[in-house]
This record gives sequence, C-alpha cells and structure tokens, in this order.
Amino acid sequence: MPAAIEVQHVHKRFAAVRALDGISLNIAEGEFFGLLGPNGAGKTTLISILAGLALADSGELRIMGYDVVTQYRQARRLIGVVPQELVFDPFFTVRETLRIQSGYFGLRDNDAWIDEIIERLDLTDKAHANMRALSGGMKRRVLVAQALVHKPPVIILDEPTAGVDVELRQGLWRFIRELNQAGHTVVLTTHYLEEAEALCSRIAMLKQGLIVALDTTRNLLCGVTGVRLRLRLWPDQPPASMAQRVVTHEGNSWVLALDHYAQIETVLADLRSEHIEVLELEVLQIDLEDVFVQMMRRQ
Repeated sequence: MPAAIEVQHVHKRFAAVRALDGISLNIAEGEFFGLLGPNGAGKTTLISILAGLALADSGELRIMGYDVVTQYRQARRLIGVVPQELVFDPFFTVRETLRIQSGYFGLRDNDAWIDEIIERLDLTDKAHANMRALSGGMKRRVLVAQALVHKPPVIILDEPTAGVDVELRQGLWRFIRELNQAGHTVVLTTHYLEEAEALCSRIAMLKQGLIVALDTTRNLLCGVTGVRLRLRLWPDQPPASMAQRVVTHEGNSWVLALDHYAQIETVLADLRSEHIEVLELEVLQIDLEDVFVQMMRRQ
C-alpha cells in the first residue's frame, strides 16, 4: 500500500534540546495511526515539520509522495492539521472563517461542504456567531472544521478533544471514522489513551525524540504480560509486602500489577494474614495505558 506520510531519518534540535533524534516511519494511505508520547517527546515538532511550520535539520518528509520542502505547495494542499493551540481570528464569524480558509486553497462555491462540516460538528447554531464569542470547546470544533474544509486526504489531529465535552468527542470521532472509512488517512496524538486504543490500527510511541515502540495496537497489547487487580480495602492500606506491586492509588482503590492470574490467590492470602478486609475486587485486563507506562519506563 502506498505511503501517505514518509518520515526518513529526521533530526531537529532547539539549542541543546534534541526534539527529534533521527526518527523514521511510514504511514500507509487509509490508516488510522496513533502518535503517542509524554509532553516534550517530539510529537508536535514532527507535526509542525510535516505542516511546513518548521524545518527539519536533516532528513526527508513526504506527504502522498510530495516532499514537504521542495514540493511544499502540493504537500500542503494534501494535509489538514488540527493544532493543539486555540488559534483563531476574532473578527469573523464561523462561516466567514471557513470561507476564508477555503480561499487559501483556491476553493470557491463550496458552501455545500461547509454546511455539512458545520452540521456534523454541531456548529449550526453558531454559524453566524463571531469567533471571539465562542466557548473553548466551540472554538476547537471550528479548528477541526478548518482542517477539513479543503477535503485533504491526510488529516492530522493534535490533541483534538482536549478540553471538550463528551458529546462533542463522540460526535467528532463518528465523523472522523467515516472520513477514515472513505479513504482519508488520519494521524492522532492524544493523552486519552482509551481513544487511541479504540481508534488506531497502528501506534508509534515517542520518548525524547526517539520512537520506542511502533506496531499494531493488537501486538502492543499482546506484548505486555500480566494482569491488574483493583482492590478496595479496610483498613485502606495494602501490606508492605505488596508495595512494589502497586501501580496506582485512585481515591480509595489500589491497583496491583501481577505476573499471572495464579498470583491473585497469593495476594488474597497475604491480605487475610494481615487481617485486611477486601471490600471490592476487580480483575482488569491490560490496556494501552499499561503498555505506554511500561515503554516510558524503559531506558
């Protein structure tokens, strides 16, 4: 399958900071691809270089076969980016903003598509509202609409649901899924790992400018062994012998990492010997968050 995005040996430094340290990856046409990593891992830097907002120190990047530097006009017409930051012009309405955005790509008389985007992103009631009068969630919807207004084959979503309500998040993903099923390539960065697990067929994890994992979501999940055990205890403190197994302490629940199911009985026996009562017990399956934490802890 042809590559929608090609990244080859890309380096980028900001003074002494190595934002990207020779990363390479290919994203096929029609993929729903996840780009994950902690803050400062290099995700936004890579997106900025693909979008032409920054230049790599070395390496090559192509969008649908077009070099982002030497063939920047063709490359930029083929990509739509939803940025993290809420960037908007306060002097125009939502509809005017989308028409102006269309004009940047030489598009006219595309009101039918603009109307569809406005409707699908639940902006119909705000179509004639000034941008500065919108809430943060509504402004983010407009950013998504701007990225889609020229129907790009490659869509990059950089934290698109940060700070938005659940209803918008669900509606947005329905719309993006339909675009992906119609052949659009989608690249997603998000801190909501459950979104990435549900949506992305393949995932790359970045840490300090390096790719530390790159595989299908299924293979990444299968690569982490063990099981998680959530407990609510009385008294609300596991014995010292279990301290190394504690993954998280959320409210009055403790999550323990076990190597296999047989260790559940050992945990229960240790609790009984310490006269600690189990109020609630839940066995959890490994999810993408477990994979992510494990990858980030590796040297």
